[in-house]
Amino acid sequence: MIIKKFQGKTENDAVEAAKKELGSNVVIMNVRNVKRKGILRFFLSETVEVTVALEEENERYAPVRSEEKREPVLPAGSMGYPQAREPYQNRKLVVEDLNEEKRDNAFLEEKLNNLHSLLEQQFQKPEEERVEDEEEAPASELEKFMKLLYNTMLDNEVSEKYANQIIDEIEKSAKPNIPFDYALTNIYQKMILKFGKQEGLTPPEKGPKMVFFIGPTGVGKTTTIAKIASRYIVDEKKKVALITADTYRIAAAEQLRTYAGILEVPFRIVYSREEIGEAYRDFIGYDYVFVDTSGHSYQNEEQKETMKGIVHSVDGTAEKEVFLVLSATTKYRDLLKIVDAYTEVTDYKLIFTKLDETSAYGNLLNVKLYTGAALSYVTCGQNVPDDLEDFNPQKTVKQLLGGK
Repeated sequence: MIIKKFQGKTENDAVEAAKKELGSNVVIMNVRNVKRKGILRFFLSETVEVTVALEEENERYAPVRSEEKREPVLPAGSMGYPQAREPYQNRKLVVEDLNEEKRDNAFLEEKLNNLHSLLEQQFQKPEEERVEDEEEAPASELEKFMKLLYNTMLDNEVSEKYANQIIDEIEKSAKPNIPFDYALTNIYQKMILKFGKQEGLTPPEKGPKMVFFIGPTGVGKTTTIAKIASRYIVDEKKKVALITADTYRIAAAEQLRTYAGILEVPFRIVYSREEIGEAYRDFIGYDYVFVDTSGHSYQNEEQKETMKGIVHSVDGTAEKEVFLVLSATTKYRDLLKIVDAYTEVTDYKLIFTKLDETSAYGNLLNVKLYTGAALSYVTCGQNVPDDLEDFNPQKTVKQLLGGK
């Protein structure tokens, strides 16, 4: 893994400098304002410093598409754990003293609240200082700390398989007796890299971009469309039209019609894939056409074929983008069946809704690793457009590791 800092007048300037040197796959780890030094500092503006990471080729993580694979097993005797083939989930930390457990969790919370500072400190140290620190860290403390992190990930509903893989990767790459500060920083970095970069709606190159929103019933597709449309109409000053192909639920069509009226944009109901093509031609002067679709059961093959026809109705005619909208409150087992069904329909980016209705965000990491699809947006309430955020990998990883 390559860790490096870049400075610029703005964050974008610093990120561009990083991409120019290391390539477009860099992941932003930290952003901070830097004051100028010296007598002229009062006359010079602050610069922005970004810390970026680049996963080297041999560290890359391939998405896993099947849950049928054998659970990963840690190496025999690794860091003093039981021998190989014993499932890691059976090794959960057992704390006899509840007060000691509370102290451990308070300690973890304190560390997570200072993750960015910790990251800075570790990589500002000369290599020889870090090696010296590593030799002083008691192995028993590190083992206990790693188990605590593992249990914290499970409590946040990270799949046992992926939690095992993360811990296993740290153990394989770690030197003996590394300080747990360094282990925490390493886990934090690796989890951010697994999430990858946030990828939102990209601008059209020519003509309107058709943007399809797909997903099961009840996840909040229609409200999410209104939030994103509002952002692009009000903040980006783009021309947006709204259409719905959800003819199963009258309430959904009327809800989108209401939002269109508030935003003062065109609205249309379409009943076939041919009508979607007509809508594209009618809105040729617009930047985006957002298409709401009906939710369907992943077990209904007829509805799946209908959805496939709608999503591919403008292939070869218009630019398009597809977002699969999922609820963060859905069981992981059900999410796997849902994403498998929609993967048979088309490629997509991910939007997670209802983050305000759960305190466990493990499904975001689980689905990302299972599908390999990019995460775009998250929603955390019903307010339009306020309760919409760009997906933030740093914030999410901190929450998965026990931070607030």
